[in-house]
Amino acid sequence: MSRIKDAFAGKKAFIAYLMAGDPDLACSADYIVAAQDAGASMVEVGIPFSDPIAEGEVIQAASMRALAAGTRLDGVFDMVASIKDRMRIPLVFMTYLNPVFVYGYDRFFDRCTKIGVCGVIIPDAPFEEQGEVRAVAGKYGVEVVTMAAPTSERRIARIAEGAEGFLYLVSSLGVTGVRDEISTDLSAIVSEIRRHTDVPVAIGFGISTPEQVKQYSAIADGIIVGSAIVRIIGEHGKRAKKPLQEYIHSMAAPL
Repeated sequence: MSRIKDAFAGKKAFIAYLMAGDPDLACSADYIVAAQDAGASMVEVGIPFSDPIAEGEVIQAASMRALAAGTRLDGVFDMVASIKDRMRIPLVFMTYLNPVFVYGYDRFFDRCTKIGVCGVIIPDAPFEEQGEVRAVAGKYGVEVVTMAAPTSERRIARIAEGAEGFLYLVSSLGVTGVRDEISTDLSAIVSEIRRHTDVPVAIGFGISTPEQVKQYSAIADGIIVGSAIVRIIGEHGKRAKKPLQEYIHSMAAPL
């Protein structure tokens, strides 16, 4: 069993997203550990990028704050390395293809392995174009997590059959961000996915309340929350640890 699948073993997973370097890398290290201690089953560590096309304004703003604070990829690697021995849950990177390509595939995934990052999510690398990345990531034991959208019906069988780690099901059309209502028939999509794979399915984009966690965890194996967490950090900056832990605990509790 992969380390990512371990997060789903015998339970529903709560996956927390945090932007590395927001407000600074020292705080990010502290907040990742705090998320774990508050009940997160896995943490997605966002790598700041100047053109995060899948992100709404909350995470875009966090990315800009992190870049303005001097956060760069080597610094993110060093930050994660500094907490490696304190982590009991899987860490995955959420990034875009350009930083990985420019850094060098082998160099990037080799460093991932050395610091305990066991997966990567690359929103702008669709399933059909992941071959080059997967070939290198696989050499280092890093799984490439695929995203499926509500518009993926005709491709869902191929995506599901090729999924590794977990399958990231996007709840709604558009970019990341808190949503009061999610109208997509996620139950039907999850049912179709399960016809083709036993890889865990986690739902993300728009989930921000314990009630939504309870509702969507009934049909999926995990829940991903990003914008609501990033917004707390944006509001509280270097004093976000306590409200961050309280929020994550309240969101993980229904699971």
